[in-house]
Amino acid sequence: MHILAPTVTKLPSEARGAVLLTGSHGGRYAGCLALAAGVRAAVFHDAGVGLDDAGVASLRLFDTLGVPAAAVGHETARIGDPDDMLARGRISRANAAAQALGVRPGMDAAEALAALNAAAPVAYARPRADEARATLPGVRSRPVVLIDSASLIHPELDRRAVVVTGSHGGLVGGDPALALRADAFAAVFNDAGIGMDQAGVARLPSLDARGIAALCADALTCRIGEAASTYEHGVISAVNETAAGMGALPGMRVQDVVLAWAE
Repeated sequence: MHILAPTVTKLPSEARGAVLLTGSHGGRYAGCLALAAGVRAAVFHDAGVGLDDAGVASLRLFDTLGVPAAAVGHETARIGDPDDMLARGRISRANAAAQALGVRPGMDAAEALAALNAAAPVAYARPRADEARATLPGVRSRPVVLIDSASLIHPELDRRAVVVTGSHGGLVGGDPALALRADAFAAVFNDAGIGMDQAGVARLPSLDARGIAALCADALTCRIGEAASTYEHGVISAVNETAAGMGALPGMRVQDVVLAWAE
């Protein structure tokens, strides 16, 4: 049995013992959530792989537990869209446990799922999903909040804040309503390699419609899933019209723009 899920942050109870295909990036935190749900095997989106192979870090985590895992290439299917991953996706990475079942780079995602269905259930200790949420110290006109996953954004606490996330800039399930959970002043994401149909930056125009400045950091400059890495090391790759009107441009450092907006 396999199930499709746009994000690992909202998995149904049926995920336990199932083979999961998710639109989430394959970073460590996403892997922890999938394992916490008790999956038998999983296929993630490689999110451009990015700095330190952060976009597929969960594959190594799964291997330590003997659980098969693979990732669909960002140039073959849209991030956040498991239906598209199943229809068009091709595998870019597979861990040793998945390779033992015949999963190989270049394989269709549907074929990989069929191979992973042969995975035997493995009893494993579920790793803790440590995820950070912090506010930068100092008195500013607007708070700067670092949040590893956009799923942790709070509609009230983060209203009018400058929110820096470790999440990808794609639309979860293609739904513009899910672009941001709060009416923040500005938001920063990882571009997940941009990828097929420019899916890795698809949140940006949706946030323009709400008057929210939004930009993405190049996945090759910071680790996806880690807001601190986005803030400290990220270099801007894409901006929406609202952000451009406020001085943000590709090639600028995320930290410089965020601090200017906060002040």
